[in-house]
Amino acid sequence: MDARELAVRDAFEFTPRTFPDSRGVFVAPFQESAFVKAVGHPLHVAQVNHSRSVRGSIRGMHFADTPPGQAKYVSCARGSLLDVVLDVRVGSPTFGHWDAIRLDDVECRAVYVAEGLAHGFVALEDDTVMTYLCSTSYNPAAEHGFTPLDSDLALPWPTDLAPVLSAKDASAPTLADAEAAGLLPHYQDCVAHYERLRSR
Repeated sequence: MDARELAVRDAFEFTPRTFPDSRGVFVAPFQESAFVKAVGHPLHVAQVNHSRSVRGSIRGMHFADTPPGQAKYVSCARGSLLDVVLDVRVGSPTFGHWDAIRLDDVECRAVYVAEGLAHGFVALEDDTVMTYLCSTSYNPAAEHGFTPLDSDLALPWPTDLAPVLSAKDASAPTLADAEAAGLLPHYQDCVAHYERLRSR
């Protein structure tokens, strides 16, 4: 499995080897040894989420209070999607930067989103299935988001798709409003959290 850090610090792309044969294909999208080598600590999985989306559905942009935050290891089990990670950690060298990776059921790549980063994706075809390995259980009181259509961010949603949003995501604030409200995590708090994970 190959790994590389994205343009957003503390986010990684993982590309596994696929094994096709006459029956179909076998692949291991998550491999602990490769993950630990890249990230520096194991992934504690507290919850596994599974979503199925129609073409044009945007889920995001979401982040959680850190610590403890919620890290995510995401892969596409069916269909295809554009996965977007954005640094919302106040004080981070890559604050406001984003990176986007196409995930699909052919190359079976995965993306790791560290605690404190914002995450979202758009389904590129109907019946797209995303699987998320989450480091903590869902805590609605600690979960936040901002509108994925924030014009100041110019996130790379395909222009040929009509966006389909939940009511919650459609009414979410802009990133600037979320920052003004004090909702964004702080980089130094996140770094301290990552160091605690690596020292265990």
